[in-house]
Order: sequence, then C-alpha cells, then structure tokens
Amino acid sequence: MFSVCQKVAAALLCLVSGHVMCQSSQPGLAGTAPSKWLTFRNTHSPGKVYNFANAGPKTYTYEEYFARVWLPVVHNKKVTVLLGPNYRTEQFESKTPGENPIRSMSGWNLRSYGLDVNSFVKLDSTSWLVTTSHFNKSGNMAELSLKQVPLNYTVSASFLRKKSASKEIGAGIMLNQSYKLTILPVLLFNYNFSEHSGIEMMLPKRVAWRQNLSRNDILYLRGESVTRTYYTNPTGGDNPSVYRRVDVDLGLSYNRRLGSWAGVEFSAGYRKNLTTKLVEGALPVKPSGLAMTLDFYVQPPRFKGRK
Repeated sequence: MFSVCQKVAAALLCLVSGHVMCQSSQPGLAGTAPSKWLTFRNTHSPGKVYNFANAGPKTYTYEEYFARVWLPVVHNKKVTVLLGPNYRTEQFESKTPGENPIRSMSGWNLRSYGLDVNSFVKLDSTSWLVTTSHFNKSGNMAELSLKQVPLNYTVSASFLRKKSASKEIGAGIMLNQSYKLTILPVLLFNYNFSEHSGIEMMLPKRVAWRQNLSRNDILYLRGESVTRTYYTNPTGGDNPSVYRRVDVDLGLSYNRRLGSWAGVEFSAGYRKNLTTKLVEGALPVKPSGLAMTLDFYVQPPRFKGRK
C-alpha cells in the first residue's frame, strides 16, 4: 500500500540522514498517521458459514496474526530501498459442535512467509518513481512443506508528483501472480482539505477519509481490499489446490499515537466477500460479516543529527 510506503520511507530517510528538514522533500502529506517501523496485528472475523455435503452448515471465525519490520538497505540522495520481512498465520476456528470438516486449516496451520521490497527514485524536487514488490509463500503447512508451495508475488511501479504541500497525484501499473495472473492500473491521490482532514487514495487497494481529532488521534472512514491465497493439499496428491478469498473491508479506524515511539490502531466494520475458493465440497453460505483488527506498532527510532 503506497500511503504506508510513503510514510515509512520518509521517516526512515530522516532517520538515516539525521537532517530535520528532510521530510519537506519527501512524499507524504502533513497529518497522516505515523510510520510503522514494527507492526504486530491481530484480526478477528467471526460468523462465517459454509455448507458441507456430509456435515451440513458449519460456522467459523477467521483469526489472524501478522508481524512485519521495515529495514532500510540503500539510501542516497536519489534512491532509497526498504526491505520488509513479514509473517502471517491464520486459522478457521470452528464454532459449531461436532467434527470440523476443514480441521487441517485450523490450529494456525495456514501460514505465509513474505518479503516486501519498496524503493523510491527521486526524479526531481517534486516527483518520484515508486516501486513496490511483495513476495510470499502461503500454504497449509499441515499438508505441504515450504518447498512445495508456489511463490506468490505482486509488483508495481508508479509515478508520483507532489503538486503542493497539500496535494499528491500519481499513476502506474500493478502485476499480481497468486493463483492466476492479474494486471491492474494504479491510481494515487492524496489531498488535505484542511489541517484537520484529508483523503488518502491508492486504488485498487485503499481509499480513506482522514479526520485529525488531535495531534495524536486520527479517525479514518475507509474501504480496503483484503486478499488471501493459500495452497493446500487435503487429498495428498501431486498438485496442490488453492484456498483463496477476496474481501473488501468497510468501516472505521482509530489511530492513537503513544508519544514519539509507538502507537495503536483499532479498526472495525463490515467485511464484504467478493469471491471465495475453499476446499472441495465446501459452499459459502455466509462469507461476509463483522471484522475487527488491532495493530500495535513501533515508530522508526530517532537519533540526534546535525541540523
């Protein structure tokens, strides 16, 4: 997500260079949420119902844990490169008495090992070439080894221009390979209507209205896509099958900054399912419903430097 990438890059550039004025020449608008150097996230989405031919309807809760750290590896006047190793584990927790037809997808067996690679190339004082890449191996580790899991990836390249202190626009292209190849345009638009409100847009990933309640408190009304792809092998055959879902989260997020070193963000709303491919024989009855996410994050360290 470019809005996060911009804030992370700007903060880490300041960290590396030690110049307090460096942020003025970097992407990102005033009033946006603090950068997340370390992120720990828990997501809870209850009430999902699937029907099985031999077991009837079953109710599940999706629960997920996620962690990521951003590491600056290249920095000069023109180029910045960041690495973001990350890990996610997810389970289908059965809420219906009796045998769980997809028990192999519970017990935190769905796992993802990933690496984000983001770069900024400064073209002039107001424009940048922004590239983002995400690589992961995601699968049911109760059935497959990491070597057996195919590589998923998403890469994008966009041109970003800062039109003024309150407006950024950009466009690019994104290529995704997870289950099948998808190519989509990327549109960027960040605009501050005032010092207390603004819009942050990176389509097709996210759009949000931001309201700054105070220096440390931000409220978002947002819509954000959530895609999960895991390779599974319930039959033990030679070729793994795919569990995949595409959702859109619609709701509110509240970000609370805790001093200059950490923060929390709580999101709640409605998770609308667009498509679902589950294990063979499972039919979605109620794949949409409530979703709640809690983030705890650590901001980039700050060191004293020359002004």
